[in-house]
Amino acid sequence: MQSSPCVKILGLVLGLLFLSASAQAGVPTEQIKGTVDKAVLVLKDPRLKPAAKTKERREQLREILFARFDFTEMAKRALGSNWRRRTPQEQDEFVRLFTDILERAYANIIESYTDEKIVYINERIEGGFVDVGSKILTSRGEEYSVNYKAHLVSNEWKVYDVIAENISLVNNFRSQFNRVIANSSYEELLRRLRDKAEFAGVPKK
Repeated sequence: MQSSPCVKILGLVLGLLFLSASAQAGVPTEQIKGTVDKAVLVLKDPRLKPAAKTKERREQLREILFARFDFTEMAKRALGSNWRRRTPQEQDEFVRLFTDILERAYANIIESYTDEKIVYINERIEGGFVDVGSKILTSRGEEYSVNYKAHLVSNEWKVYDVIAENISLVNNFRSQFNRVIANSSYEELLRRLRDKAEFAGVPKK
């Protein structure tokens, strides 16, 4: 899997989730910060740092971080118009496989946590949707923009997309998935997803 702007997307997604900085923000950002604080505690826990504790550490991180994502909505958007053509059983299977892709894609990046800072720029709420704008500042003086899109589900703001440097995580997956379906079939897409290799890294532009 060759490096692409999407490598930055995944890194910045995790940066947004892991890195905390003081900001004037409303409930959506505060909920994200709560997730951040829990994740950072796990990452800094000396008991979980040894290689022998990798599985336990990742399970704890998964429980914390993945509670903030609406994987059904992300999967639906990533599959695009093809979602409506699938049966409820097929949709359930796709959500499971898509969630597994993201989990595997994040696993190695999760543990590259460093002390970059994040500054929240704005928070725009329209009905049950929110767009949290932010910038990530690295120790090398680099600056990246990140928009964090979520919707309200039972009083919790659940993530359904992340836009890093104007590149959408979900749109990039959709481009890949649509390409496979157009060139072959939906069944071929499922085969590649189950193979755990084709999409083991990050989506390509």
